[in-house]
This record gives sequence, C-alpha cells and structure tokens, in this order.
Amino acid sequence: MKCLFAFLLVLTLGFASIWQTDREKALQHIVLCWLKEPGNAVHRNQIIEISKTFRNIPGVMEVRVGKVIPSERTIVDDSFDVAILVVVPDGRRLQEYLNHPLHDQAKQDVLLPLVDKVVVYDFQE
Repeated sequence: MKCLFAFLLVLTLGFASIWQTDREKALQHIVLCWLKEPGNAVHRNQIIEISKTFRNIPGVMEVRVGKVIPSERTIVDDSFDVAILVVVPDGRRLQEYLNHPLHDQAKQDVLLPLVDKVVVYDFQE
C-alpha cells in the first residue's frame, strides 16, 4: 500500500510539473476594450458574459475577464472599460482561438457593436 501511495504521489507530482512547465511557456492574450458608451454596465456585462464562453474553445487554458478598477495612481491606465485575458499554450493555439467560430461570432455579435476601441497585448511567459 505504501508503494502504491508513493507511486501515485510521484505520478501526480510529475504531471503537475509537466503542467507547470507548459503553463510557464503559455501565451497570454490580453484585450482591453473601450465601450462606445463608456461606463455602460449592461454593455460591459454583455462583453464579460460572452468572453466567458471562450473557455469552450479547444486549446484555451484559461479565460479571465472583468471591469476596470479606477485608480488614483498616475502610472495606471484606467481609461478602458473591460479587460479580457485568454491563455493558450502556443502560437498555433492562439491562431486557432482567433479563427474559431465562437470567437468570431462573439466579435461580430457583441464586441464590434459595443466597442469603440480595442488594444491587444500578446506575450509569452
């Protein structure tokens, strides 16, 4: 029984280590959105809810989305309304995410009608 437990522990730690290594190489796709009607809570929530569906796109490891936090610090840009973070394992998966019908539909049906400006930052950990 102790051997089985030790084996399972090593196996679990091994998979966690592999996942962490993949996670460390992941691409971070950050999208900042400025609404056509700045501060419109209904429009902001529509973008937040549709962005959560990106979790259903194959290859997407993580999606986080939320509203801006106002700041008094001069170094902080708090002029946008919504931020979206999508994490994918590599450049190929980023392209697949960007071309996926779910992403395209969200862009056409919600983002383009509601958003005045978008800025995207992509980086690899």
